[in-house]
Amino acid sequence: MYAIIATGGKQYKVAEGDIVNVEKLGVEAGETVTFDQVLAVKGDALKVGADVASATVTATVVKNDKAKKVIVYKYKRKTGYHKKNGHRQQYTQVKIEKINA
Repeated sequence: MYAIIATGGKQYKVAEGDIVNVEKLGVEAGETVTFDQVLAVKGDALKVGADVASATVTATVVKNDKAKKVIVYKYKRKTGYHKKNGHRQQYTQVKIEKINA
């Protein structure tokens, strides 16, 4: 059984027991979070739309961390302009506990 959830402007295909990195949620490690924006659930049959309006996915927060550094380098030729910048995106790692369909 799997579900497709939406959080942080992205969609994730999750099953029970999966560990997924999602956009930062602002929840401490060890706490429980519920995703209520479920787009589809596949058990014996695929359910979408109004069939999954009341479905939820429960997960436990494993940790909050930062991803690898991404280097942003801007350059314009013939003018001597160049600018180097780095960015580390924050994320929350969650473990999917239960899919309530």
